[in-house]
Amino acid sequence: MSTLNKGIEKVVVALGWDPSPIGEPDIDLDIIAATYTTDAPQGEPAYLVHFDSRSPDGTITLNRDSRTGQGFGDDEVMTLELERLSERYSRVVVGVVIQQVHGRRVFGEVANTLIEVREGYSRLAHEDFAGVADATSATVAEFARDASGEWRFRSALRGFDAEPDAFSRLMGG
Repeated sequence: MSTLNKGIEKVVVALGWDPSPIGEPDIDLDIIAATYTTDAPQGEPAYLVHFDSRSPDGTITLNRDSRTGQGFGDDEVMTLELERLSERYSRVVVGVVIQQVHGRRVFGEVANTLIEVREGYSRLAHEDFAGVADATSATVAEFARDASGEWRFRSALRGFDAEPDAFSRLMGG
């Protein structure tokens, strides 16, 4: 049976922040997507997509990666083609992590952070990280299949005090 309620098909997650003040070390924020299978929607991710990878089937891609926050517009951009994702996958969680190369940094120390989730011309979420100012990483969005198999979006701003590797294991819980 078909439904008149169209699910989420293709989304863009865009991240922006201002560069560090002159003389201070660069701040590098990264978008991470974790994909979960139908039989383990809360377990370990089946795979991660981040600055050095893309999904095995090409449905999730990091289109832009900044290490400094310099430039105009979005600093990092990830595209998720959910409608093409195998039925084996039932959940995708998207997060942002601060690389901790130059000592511990939290979102409250990063100027003008902004995360936006868009489907076409529709804005699904538009958040800064003020609600997780003391965190070093945060989940920002969750996409899950409903009973009819359509993808649904849920805003999921939740902060963690975790390094990138640990965050990738915690973000789906």
